[in-house]
Amino acid sequence: LCSFLGLLYQEYRDKSTREEIETRRLQDSQTDPEETSPSEETPSEAESTSSTENKAPPQINLLRNSNSRFNLWQDLPEVQNSGVLSILQPDEIKLQEAMFELVTSEASYYKSLNLLVSHFMENERLKKILHQSEAHILFSNVLDVMAVSERFLLDLEQRVEENIVISDVCDIVYQHTVNHFSVYITYVSNQTYQERTYKQLLQDKPAFREVISQLELDPKCKGLSFSSFLILPFQRITRLKLLVQNILKKVEEKSDRESTALDAHKELETVVKACNEGVRKMSRTEQMISIQKKLEFKIKSVPIISHSRWLLKQGELQQMNGPKTSRTLRTKKLFREIYLFLFNDLLVICRQIPGDKYQVFDSAPRGLLRVEELEDQGQSLANVFILRLLENADDREASYMLKASSQSEMKRWMISLAPNRRTKFVSFTSRLVDCPQIQCVHPYVAQQPDELSLELADVLNILDKTDDGWIFGERLHDQERGWFPSSMGEEILNPKIRAQNLKECFRVHKSDDSQRRKLGSRNRQ
Repeated sequence: LCSFLGLLYQEYRDKSTREEIETRRLQDSQTDPEETSPSEETPSEAESTSSTENKAPPQINLLRNSNSRFNLWQDLPEVQNSGVLSILQPDEIKLQEAMFELVTSEASYYKSLNLLVSHFMENERLKKILHQSEAHILFSNVLDVMAVSERFLLDLEQRVEENIVISDVCDIVYQHTVNHFSVYITYVSNQTYQERTYKQLLQDKPAFREVISQLELDPKCKGLSFSSFLILPFQRITRLKLLVQNILKKVEEKSDRESTALDAHKELETVVKACNEGVRKMSRTEQMISIQKKLEFKIKSVPIISHSRWLLKQGELQQMNGPKTSRTLRTKKLFREIYLFLFNDLLVICRQIPGDKYQVFDSAPRGLLRVEELEDQGQSLANVFILRLLENADDREASYMLKASSQSEMKRWMISLAPNRRTKFVSFTSRLVDCPQIQCVHPYVAQQPDELSLELADVLNILDKTDDGWIFGERLHDQERGWFPSSMGEEILNPKIRAQNLKECFRVHKSDDSQRRKLGSRNRQ
């Protein structure tokens, strides 16, 4: 199957998500989503496959004919010649495509992993340049990941061979996720050290930089970077969850296949969460140690480092001195710079002092913070809000009048400081019938802890937006929340498409109803 596929996984995935975006645009522009013809359904990753090689492994009889380009399961000669397309219902054909997509995308992924190992990791020149410990951090347990992918792919291929009408694939996904996919957690948790080691090697070892550049230029790599191969396992485990979601949306309700898909999705979600937690844990520990070293306490010292504490937001704000009623706000002297470190359970208020240090003069538990926006938004009071500490470091109530540099910065601070405060739009977890939605058309990498990284074709509910181009959103497939530039997405205008997205989302998460009820009142940052 791998040699049947001409595309590496990076190309494969990019094409499929871009086609998904175009399909959603097309559906959004129609007055009724039901008018969409079967050919306009969300394209599968399988549509992006090509066959540029003439060999095919003997075990894949179904895909041996590589003289033509098979876009979809229904384009396979074996399927077309069997007559099943005239018997199967359109919904069953869509389900076959979704299952076929999972199989072919795993083959493309395995092909890319194989290239990472054979072309980069096992390169003799690279082996001589890298110290054993450097190679271990750089490639981690990729051999285990590849072995797991190979075993998984063989079981999927065997299922496809059993019958041209695929019975199910989610039972196989479930078994492999439970028994083998823990290797992904190990690989992904190493990501922070992997990225740092790679940057350090590029900087300190010219020979390493030269070999990597030469290897990247090889036609086998299709112009893709070494780092795009290193990140494959994390991208794949996340994508696999979405592919199972796609199957789940198409299986019959209350059927055995729905039950299996829900089980597979739940297990994959556990692995993905553990991967995310692994990455965060590594970087958070180092960040907390770094912050602790910079703080000097003017008040009673608070221990900063804790296993259950992490940074949510930090930055400078202007504190207004004097009474709120002062009419002389035009004089800049009324505002004094302060610096805030907001953790998931604690706020620390400081002033910056020489030597990249911060002097702490107040603090409060995050649960005892309240914020309110000033109603009088005159020029001098633009982007000003009031922060109340119900119980500060001196065990008394304190108020701070704070000015942010922009409207988005003010809103971001207000939402971070008091996460349970009502946003402009209500999240889907409250079962609101309609809510503004946006689909991501440009990938975005979060720059701050309160931001959300976006992948192409992500669909999000818009919870809040600012006049200066920022959106606070909640991604439908995992309910992660955060800020991102509005230029990264396109709003979904068709209410029927929005309703369809919500319906599918509820169905995917219905196996964990109790958790969903909690989501509306919990900050997911």
